[in-house]
Amino acid sequence: MILPIIAYGDPVLKKKAKNITKDYPKLDELLANMMETMYGAHGVGLAAPQIGLPIRIFMFDTTPFAEDEELTPEEQKELDGLKKIMINATILEETGEEWAFTEGCLSIPDIREDVFRKDTVKINYVDENFEEHTEVYTGLAARVIQHEYDHIEGILFTDKLSSLKKRLIKGKLSNISKGKTNADYRMRFPAMKKGR
Repeated sequence: MILPIIAYGDPVLKKKAKNITKDYPKLDELLANMMETMYGAHGVGLAAPQIGLPIRIFMFDTTPFAEDEELTPEEQKELDGLKKIMINATILEETGEEWAFTEGCLSIPDIREDVFRKDTVKINYVDENFEEHTEVYTGLAARVIQHEYDHIEGILFTDKLSSLKKRLIKGKLSNISKGKTNADYRMRFPAMKKGR
């Protein structure tokens, strides 16, 4: 089932998410719904807060990035078919050079800005079977993980922009929170909540 994406302005996107246990109710169904929602919105990643749940789950599939002709064949191979579900993740280390890349977010449609992030990330998580992993990622894969990880920490990519950039997009962000956007997928806006 495709779920609505929570729009910028909803408090759930600013909340630090909580760990879950393997007996979390209907976990398999939730993960399947999140995957379907991510693909339905043509996203590369999706975190549970983006569907309204303040829990530490995110997933990604970097395959669309593998088609970028500007990448080296090694980078393309690394990204092609890299599909993961990460539960209760903790970033252990962010290292390497900071570099800028234009990021967007399903919760913040129509806004894309350059964000600086470190090149390499070491992360510990459990997968959908609650098996533990500690892995290192670099380049675009690291960036996708950092972006999604930020969601479970209550951080949006717009929080990482300079104060000037934040001022320039303030009106657009306000419009998104009011439902004035043209996303081609289902969204839920803060203004749609009862009592507002």
